[in-house]
Amino acid sequence: VTDAVETEWVSTAGPYVSDFEKKLAEYVHTPAAVSTQNGTSALHISLLLCGVTREDAVIVPTLTFIAAVNPTKYVGAEPVFMDCDDSLCMDPVKLQKFCETECDFTDGKLIDRQTGRHIKAMVVVHVFGNMADMEAIMPIAAKYNIKVIEDDTEALGTYYTTGQYKGKFAGTIGDLGCYSFNGNKIITTGGGGMIVSNNQELLDHAKHLTTQAKADQANFIHDEIGFNYRMTNLQAALGLAQLEQLEGFIKTKEANYFRYKDAIDKIDGLHVQDFRDGIRSNYWFYSVVFEKDETGRDRLIEELKENHIQSRPIWELISDQIPYEGSRTYELERAPWYWHRVVNVPCSTNLDASGVDRVINVIKNFK
Repeated sequence: VTDAVETEWVSTAGPYVSDFEKKLAEYVHTPAAVSTQNGTSALHISLLLCGVTREDAVIVPTLTFIAAVNPTKYVGAEPVFMDCDDSLCMDPVKLQKFCETECDFTDGKLIDRQTGRHIKAMVVVHVFGNMADMEAIMPIAAKYNIKVIEDDTEALGTYYTTGQYKGKFAGTIGDLGCYSFNGNKIITTGGGGMIVSNNQELLDHAKHLTTQAKADQANFIHDEIGFNYRMTNLQAALGLAQLEQLEGFIKTKEANYFRYKDAIDKIDGLHVQDFRDGIRSNYWFYSVVFEKDETGRDRLIEELKENHIQSRPIWELISDQIPYEGSRTYELERAPWYWHRVVNVPCSTNLDASGVDRVINVIKNFK
């Protein structure tokens, strides 16, 4: 970072952007990566690369941060909101059922009978460092010719340890994967994002679109609508330093997760949400779940606040938000259940054992 400042390469030109792209690609084992200004812009570009237009629909989760869904509207398409399973990620059972019972598959296109829209893509979010069930989702996508965009903004460092995708990182299984380096992510560049893929042609096009689609840079010739979605050299320098520490961050988060879980799972009616078997999670967020009492969520958040401890509920369902009133939904059951019952407790990599114990003690004494 100091070098970037002293050499005055602080904006969208400079060597650290390409260095960061290279190092991130090496870490997740993809041929290359393309940096963006944030995770949302990475998703926007990915939808464009998948050919999604205003005539199309995109299957999305309702239980996620709204930035995962808004890019569908940027390209003029409509969302189809899908339920979660107990991983908090997209439910592949309902996904399969929706495709089979609500749609027609004709001439290689999956058409929603209710809306007449071509379902061209899906955005699969790996929630809180968990991994969606990609072993179940990918065959469905292949059968119905649906492009898969993985939103890995919360799951950098998560990978499969068993099964057909053993060794594959979140973001490297679908057609495209999108990362975020916002200030609350496991590594940060202040802002910033990244697109990865195993398809070099898609990555080349992503680079073209994110740098204003310059066909001839020297003569300012542009051959399509491009975007100013470039990461700055200063951000990339910070990202390189952060990436060097990623595995250490994950070890800290793992230790804190199990410290929470060992204590809270012993409290009647509460548990800390599990991560999927057969993965190495990055343990990004820790979710305390009220198994029976849906009134406990808000009361616990208030109790923690009175003890000067910040916590938060899980996101309100996107399909219930004002911008998405009237949007297509399908059998939303588990997502509303979790929305009423989840409290996310402190999880920073700066949190030490004594800080975890302080949170645990408040929860133990909570009535």
